[in-house]
This record gives sequence, structure tokens and C-alpha cells, in this order.
Amino acid sequence: MAQEIYIIDDDDSSIVIFRELFKEDNEYTFISVKSEQIDIALKNIPSLIIINEDAIDRDVVGLCKQIRRDEDNTITPVIVVSSNSDKEHRMKILKESIEYYIKKPVDEKYLYYTVKNLNRLLVNNRRVSPLTGLPGNVQIHAELKKRIAKNEPFSVLYFDLDNFKAYNDVYGFVKGDQIIECTAEIILKGVHSNVIEEAFVGHIGGDDFVAIVPSANCEKLCQTILAIFDNSVKRFFTEKDLENGYIEVENRKGIVEQFPLTSLSIGVVVADKGRFHNILEIGEVGAQVKHAAKSVMGSSYAVDRRK
Repeated sequence: MAQEIYIIDDDDSSIVIFRELFKEDNEYTFISVKSEQIDIALKNIPSLIIINEDAIDRDVVGLCKQIRRDEDNTITPVIVVSSNSDKEHRMKILKESIEYYIKKPVDEKYLYYTVKNLNRLLVNNRRVSPLTGLPGNVQIHAELKKRIAKNEPFSVLYFDLDNFKAYNDVYGFVKGDQIIECTAEIILKGVHSNVIEEAFVGHIGGDDFVAIVPSANCEKLCQTILAIFDNSVKRFFTEKDLENGYIEVENRKGIVEQFPLTSLSIGVVVADKGRFHNILEIGEVGAQVKHAAKSVMGSSYAVDRRK
């Protein structure tokens, strides 16, 4: 996915410089934004914001405060480029949790690698799940808000492992973590091999995952992921359990219960243009359709197509 970098200036003097500087880097998209349009721009949640202080007609400290007050951009890195060499002015800006203050004249190579390295660090830090390396709830919510703001159709796939607690009770949490890691890898590879661009995969927590894709036709993707999962998960069971088709777990009363082997359920929410106004609405429908998928024995998926 392209890294959208917003250049805040009121005279468009910087955008040409950055586009020329990064002309060989296709993963970056530079967008010029006027300072009075910052409220609208922040809704798109850019990867990085660069402010050319000399080219804006407003107080830069106030602008930085405005960016940091926006709940969706609390972790969006900000670079201020300025000819002001006053130390106190620089400290006021850095106190607003601004990552870099670069004084003009700017060495182009220094600026280039600062942007590159900051984006690399951000990508790594946003992978907040120590187990799967996938983005967590903060980025999942931000990505959903971004898709809603664009007012374009997309689909949300909610993944959940079935009978996973029973598996942990029998095989232990270490083995359980291995299944979670395997599931994350299957989802990630399945999504990115079937969706060319604008795909997002996140780890909600535990055995719950989410994927956000632009295409409304997700049935083939679901079928591919489920087929790979059902084949891959077999290696986490003993031959006896595979032959039986279930695992036995003793409950608190000492009664042995039988549970089916771990499977994967997918609930798909088709977000047509203008259907949802916030992420809570998507989450409510997602919970319903995932419940429908889990009511079917074995790995399955259900698609909500309500308008």
C-alpha cells in the first residue's frame, strides 16, 4: 500500500521538490495540503506530515497542537522544516510531540533519508502484536475510518478460530500460539496473493483477525483461505485426534467432553458506498455475520449483503 505523505504549505513550493526527490520511490505518494484544509486532510490519516513553516500563513505551534489533538493522528509522525533558528521556538514545536525540526537550508539527502527511516520505523512500530507482527486495534480502527471517509465500497472480513479454547486446554498455550501464528500467515498470504492493492490485515487480539479489501466479491478469497487453513491445521493435532475427528476435554465437573477439531470461521461485511457512517455500525454487523458463520460445523464463511 502506498505511503501517503502530506506536505503542508500554502504556496505549493515544496511539493515539486519532494516529488522530484522521491521520483524513484513508487511506494510514496506526496499530496499538497493548504494549512486551512488540515481538518479535512487529517480524516484520511496520512503516513507522515511535513510542514513547511515558511510557506504557511498561521502559527505553526497551533497547527502542531491541532494535529496532535486529532484522535486518529496521535501517532502520525510530523516533520517541521523552517528557517527559524531560534532555540526557544524550536523547543516549543518539539514539546508538541513533533518528531523532527529540520532547519533550512536543508540538505536533500538528509531530508530524503529522514523521511525514509521515519516511515520504516513507523511501519515496524505499528505492528503492535508481538505474536503475529500484524497491526492491532488502533490501526484497524484508523484504517476503517479512512475507508469510510473515502466513501468508496470495500469489504471487511472477520476471522475467528472455532473450539480454540478446547485446543489450548489439551495441547497448551505454546501450541495454541503456533496455530495463531499459522493462521495470521495464511490470512496475510491469502489476502495479498488475491488482492492486488489497498489490502489491510490486522490482528484484533487472541484468535480474532480482520482483513479490509476493496473488492466486494470476497467469496473466492474466503474459499482459498479456508482450504489452506484446513490443510495446514492438521499438523497441530496428534494422529489419534485426527483419526477421531475430535479432541476430549475434561470439564470442571470431571466429565469428559468431545470438541470438534479447530476450524476457521469468516464473517464478511460488504460495505457498499455510503452504507456505514462509523466503525461501530460495521462492528455490529460483523459480529452478526461471524456468528452465522460459526453456527456451521467446520470451517465456513458467511457474507452479509444487506443494503
